[in-house]
Amino acid sequence: MGIQGLTGFVEERGAFFTELRVRDTKLVIDGSSLYHQLCFASAADFRRGGDYSLFAAAVGDFFSSLRACRVAPFVVLDGGRGAEDRKLPTLRGRAAERLRAAHGLSRGEGGCLVPLLTREAFVQALGRLGVPFVQCFAEADREIAGLANCWGCPVLSLDSDFFVFDLAGGYCPLSHFQWRSVCGAEGPQGCYVPARCFSAEKFCWHFGHLNKSLLPLFAVIHGNDYIGLAALEVFFSKVRFPRGCAAAKGGRHGRLQGLLSWLSQFAGPAEALDNVLQYLRKHQREEVRELLCTSMEDYTPSDVNLEDFFRTGKYECEAARKADLPRWVLDALAKGKLAPFVSDALILRSTFLHVQVENMQRLSAHSTALPIRQVIYGLLLKVSPNTDAASPSKQTNELPRVCEFDRLQKTLKKIFVQAASLPTEFCDDHFPLDKLTEVPVLHRQMLLLETLGVKMSFLESVPSHLQLPVAVTCYWVCCSEPKIKLHQLKALLLMIVSGELHRITNELDPTVAEDDSTAYNEFLKWKEKKSRSKDFDLDAAHSFCQWQCCLQMGLYLNQLLCTPLSEPDLSSRLYSGTLVHSLYQELKSTPSVENLFSSSPKMTHLYQVLLNMVES
Repeated sequence: MGIQGLTGFVEERGAFFTELRVRDTKLVIDGSSLYHQLCFASAADFRRGGDYSLFAAAVGDFFSSLRACRVAPFVVLDGGRGAEDRKLPTLRGRAAERLRAAHGLSRGEGGCLVPLLTREAFVQALGRLGVPFVQCFAEADREIAGLANCWGCPVLSLDSDFFVFDLAGGYCPLSHFQWRSVCGAEGPQGCYVPARCFSAEKFCWHFGHLNKSLLPLFAVIHGNDYIGLAALEVFFSKVRFPRGCAAAKGGRHGRLQGLLSWLSQFAGPAEALDNVLQYLRKHQREEVRELLCTSMEDYTPSDVNLEDFFRTGKYECEAARKADLPRWVLDALAKGKLAPFVSDALILRSTFLHVQVENMQRLSAHSTALPIRQVIYGLLLKVSPNTDAASPSKQTNELPRVCEFDRLQKTLKKIFVQAASLPTEFCDDHFPLDKLTEVPVLHRQMLLLETLGVKMSFLESVPSHLQLPVAVTCYWVCCSEPKIKLHQLKALLLMIVSGELHRITNELDPTVAEDDSTAYNEFLKWKEKKSRSKDFDLDAAHSFCQWQCCLQMGLYLNQLLCTPLSEPDLSSRLYSGTLVHSLYQELKSTPSVENLFSSSPKMTHLYQVLLNMVES
């Protein structure tokens, strides 16, 4: 969520924090805040689509610091939008902001934009590092608060809503969590992470001994991600704030301070709410009361038992039960084996497609992956031919439609797309969504590869962990519009081969062949020399954005089909925006860079196999 202006107000004063040495404790971490923060701190090349290996390294370093201080992390991630979709206006606003940021980056302006596959790379990194995590059914804030209070440990986040929750172990903002500066200490206690913990007591004392129970009412009146200020402008236009606040009433922080000071005169939220409603027209009061009371419940820690999930692996929540999803889908969502994109498509028939740094004059890069998404929608929403149902789409045998939020040039638009009609072997009554896990793996693999336009016989000579990226690359070559250039394809394949060379020389066999080590060292020298290049080709960037879109949807379809192909590791240099752009620029002027790995017969052979396969 997020309360407008509160973080800035608290940070400007600094008096509301206490120093904390974080060690020998459990720590409940807001996963969404963490991966955004680590992404922005990892020196990622936002303009060129991200460097996931740098991001994964930052994730690894973060959890190494916690381990050194004997901190047990538990990561809690947001899920989908939830059946009520209350946050839709806020999400649309954020999508529009991302679109503006992407357009600015495409024109050479500064800025940050989370690369498309960052969340997927983060989930993979957590699994590889053995960090316990859960993906909630909807927004995670209440479940984070509930788990932290169950254990009496701090919350680590960068979400201003945690200034309002009543947290037994306190709230540590990520901006004050110095995990890169672990301090040693003499004696048995050992090292610790220097941090600062927000003190609700100091905050409330500053505003005339404000009752802590009034903070949720303050949050919903002032405005958060669920409730805007429009419904309460009448109150703000009529109320008289205590003396000393009026001068600053026009500013954002002035209103915030005035509201907190005004609320301090009341013993509790019921009395304060009655007084707020007195300023509104009589016919509005009950509706606004209901809205505010419902919104205040968002600051009540959830009763979802995440402690039980981390012990048994079973995730139970009322909203998930009401959604009536198959058990295997719920379990896969909770374990991060299915993305929130899937639950949004299934429950809301609505999805957001995140913009990248692409050519805004062209169709969205996501349009290339539309046929893959339509197959995903077909699997999620298909109706058995013999099912009686009242909805018009079922009565007329019309295929379901999904509302996608995507860009049209520089504007966010709603686009309705139809789910795909699946091949007959996936349409009979024996294979509805709830029994998808029982479909033979060869059938699931066949649907995946048929969607990507590739036969398994083509992929048999490719290492299993590269089969999905290679199949996606074949699809990209066939379906991209405008058609990709040969230099773009070669740059992408050389990048994939470089990742494979890094993998075998750094992570697997210590007795790796000498020619592979030589090729890797030569590659590193070339990369160091060329990494200083500032050249940027927007059309090439657009093509590589299309590839990432295709890979993302290929990953999602593979996950929905219960991984008939191995899931590729995004952190193992599978995609590096800086590298693929450097290779593309070099290929245009120096075609001999295609022989970059000539010292390694193995890598030269792999490159030729991939190139011949995709070209065929």
